[in-house]
Amino acid sequence: MSDEWAILGLDLHLEVDAQRKSDSLETALRSAVRDGRLASGTRLPASRTLAADLGIARNLVAEVYARLTAEGWLEARVGAGTWVGDRGGRIRSARELPRVSEPASLDLRGGIPDASSFPRRDWAAAARRSALDAPAPAFGYGPPRGSPALRSTLAEYLARTRGVWATPDRVVVTRGFGAALGLTVRALAARGARRIAVEEFGHEAHRRIIRAAGLDVVPVAVDADGAAVRELDALSVDAVVLTPAHQFPTGAALSPARRLDVVAWAERTGAFVIEDDYDGEFRYDRRAIGALQALAPEHVVYAGTASKSLAPAVGLAWAVVPERLIDDLDEQVLATGGLADLVNQATLDAFIGAHAYDRNVRRLRAEYRARRTRLEARVADELDGCRVTGMRAGLHCLLELPPATDEQRVSAVADRLGVRLHGLESYRLGDSRPRRGPAMVVGYGAPPPHRFDAALDGAIIAVRSALGAAR
Repeated sequence: MSDEWAILGLDLHLEVDAQRKSDSLETALRSAVRDGRLASGTRLPASRTLAADLGIARNLVAEVYARLTAEGWLEARVGAGTWVGDRGGRIRSARELPRVSEPASLDLRGGIPDASSFPRRDWAAAARRSALDAPAPAFGYGPPRGSPALRSTLAEYLARTRGVWATPDRVVVTRGFGAALGLTVRALAARGARRIAVEEFGHEAHRRIIRAAGLDVVPVAVDADGAAVRELDALSVDAVVLTPAHQFPTGAALSPARRLDVVAWAERTGAFVIEDDYDGEFRYDRRAIGALQALAPEHVVYAGTASKSLAPAVGLAWAVVPERLIDDLDEQVLATGGLADLVNQATLDAFIGAHAYDRNVRRLRAEYRARRTRLEARVADELDGCRVTGMRAGLHCLLELPPATDEQRVSAVADRLGVRLHGLESYRLGDSRPRRGPAMVVGYGAPPPHRFDAALDGAIIAVRSALGAAR
């Protein structure tokens, strides 16, 4: 038998009695097949491999395999080894059980990218290249801030594409934006922070992360010029989380005057701005708005992610951190075990270095621009009294509805049609401010290209149903 078979054998947890080796091995294998722990079609380790693992004689394992094969529990395939047989009436393993499908298969939630667009070939090429070229130490435990090579590449990329002032020693690579936010707010809490402001419309998941750090979450109003940052002085907060390039989910950009206002506030008070640049690379009507961080690198924590430009499954994000906060983030990474996957970091480094990241962003930018245009055209043609608002950017927009339209009814009808679609109010923090007019947050990124029109069909029917009920 070749060494390859020894390598390919599965690890099995089997209890073998040292006094009754043959009988106990036979009983353990039969039980594993009967209760589904070894599913039909599972290839078993070669007899030599299993014997070595269990510390028993190879011929003993071979005899047990032969007895169970004769009884029908196992199947011996010439030249292929021994496999678990197909026994009718056995208990199925978890992977064989039917899966419960999601009630809504078409996703129009805001900010979700098209998973089918993932550049598999380019990513696989980068993964192969990085795995073959990396020195042995690259597969060990990395520094808290992440791969030095990727941090250097990101510093150059962010400076070139987003205008970020970055040096490799200020870059921290994390498992995702949520991890970057969590590390930052925990570091601020350790420094004595107590209250953090957020835009009144945003992700509840981000608010939970902040609260989990023991901090109070305080809403800041949002209007056509972005967050009303002049409120910050009265709120007595230690930091503010903003989406200045493209507010989520209203689609506004933080105005130039307010950018200067929030920088002046941070410099005057010593507070921090956490800049969530979640989709800053996707602007369709003109050149993308640069990062706020460049105005005040010592007061702004800049955070970006590969989730929108590649896929959430890549699981990587990055933060560019002021010097006075960088050691605190190191401590939080070590305290939480938050080091990001180094193999994926090496792959992303190779992917960016080959300019595949730039090519992918340009390709997606063209695709999402076309989807936004298609959405606007269909709303204009088919939904009287409704309009699409928000910057021509990113992966979502607002669909403003006539007064008295019920956002929840639109969502409920859409769900029955297999479309996930949320109203603007579902993103609001608190209930103390006057409500805006009804609107749906339409994410045009997630559906694969061949299902996009079907998703729009469902959304339009749902809106029409709510409009009819309001009349």
